[in-house]
Amino acid sequence: MPTLIYSWNVNGLRAVHRKNVFLPFLKNKKPDILCLQETKSHPEQLTEDILNPDGYFSYFTSCQTKKGYSGVALYTKTKPEKTEYGMNIKKFDEEGRIITAYFKEFVLLNVYFPNGGMGKHRIDYKMEFYDAFLKHINTLREEGLNVIFCGDVNTAHTEIDLARPKENEQKTGFLPIERAWIDSLISNNYVDTFRKLHPKTKNAYTYWDMKTRARERNVGWRIDYFFVDNSLMKKVKKSNILSEVTGSDHCPIELEVDLSL
Repeated sequence: MPTLIYSWNVNGLRAVHRKNVFLPFLKNKKPDILCLQETKSHPEQLTEDILNPDGYFSYFTSCQTKKGYSGVALYTKTKPEKTEYGMNIKKFDEEGRIITAYFKEFVLLNVYFPNGGMGKHRIDYKMEFYDAFLKHINTLREEGLNVIFCGDVNTAHTEIDLARPKENEQKTGFLPIERAWIDSLISNNYVDTFRKLHPKTKNAYTYWDMKTRARERNVGWRIDYFFVDNSLMKKVKKSNILSEVTGSDHCPIELEVDLSL
């Protein structure tokens, strides 16, 4: 049976719930697994219908150093064999950026990668996180696990992945050093599923600046991804962008994988 997974940076779980978008999305799409990033909340701030929606096991991790910042959540119809939070590196884990769920046939990492804004120290932090994360997933793969990871990577890979590449060459999110890390992911045999299945598709974005009403003009960035180990790519049935879904400055992305193949 295919497994349907969605990933969505909601830019505030409470906010997207107040807009009456979150629970209808869950009800209409019926994902097997839903990964959320930038939840900006602690579990004690959430109502019962968000904490425990019918038919789902739910898992949360939150930023411990700043309220209303970062955080990820995972909802799944099938209870994982185990879950882990972070990478056992304090300076990364305290920002609540990773939930790892171990299932029988694969391990799924739901990740909110750091944004490089707010100065050089955050770009350095982002690149250190990137490097630690690649080592982390390589270790999981060396243990014989089938790795899938998703989330807001906060970098557009190539010029086709943002509307105005020339204007953003010196801005975080499209810096050569950031893009080179995605090159290194691919050279380590992880596959960007959307680009693999849609190699020439243009104007396909997952994030738009709300302040400039960029979504109405589709002046966006593709910075949200599903990556799979290359050995799993033959089992990927589809990888899509749901740009029609509103409620956040990001839209959800979709992966269907049939591990029985």
